[in-house]
Amino acid sequence: MMRQRLLSLAIGTALVFTAATAGAQAPPYGPGITLGQAKKAMAGAEAEAKKNNWPVVITILDSGGNVVLVQRLDGAQFGSVEVSRDKAYSAVAFRRPTKAFEDGLAQGGANLRLLNLRGASLLDGGWPIVIDGKILGAIGVSGVTGAQDAQIGKAGVDALK
Repeated sequence: MMRQRLLSLAIGTALVFTAATAGAQAPPYGPGITLGQAKKAMAGAEAEAKKNNWPVVITILDSGGNVVLVQRLDGAQFGSVEVSRDKAYSAVAFRRPTKAFEDGLAQGGANLRLLNLRGASLLDGGWPIVIDGKILGAIGVSGVTGAQDAQIGKAGVDALK
């Protein structure tokens, strides 16, 4: 009984991701982001947060999900340290912005299976960092609304262009 349930869950999760990625291939992984690149992305994200006076935590991971940089701006809640890491991990592990999970969950139905997907943050604010067509890492932001977190993360990604 348990085996059948686990198999059903695995097949359902695979179907959700097959449908979500049909027609769009995620970029392959590349070498991990360098410290210099991570600092540049961090500076872009921090500038966006400070411009709007948003106290957030920004985390940058390499292509293997390892922490490269974490920065907690003044006034940011300490709970956002783990949330920003989770968002970055989800973006690099599943090679897509975390907004895709948030949107999928909002649709309900079969997408409610996303709640069982280990390592997936269902909150907006995580972005893969893609350079020359390869994922070098990800950035995750937490501390304000999901849309604002995403805005900050996108500024960090854009700083590398």
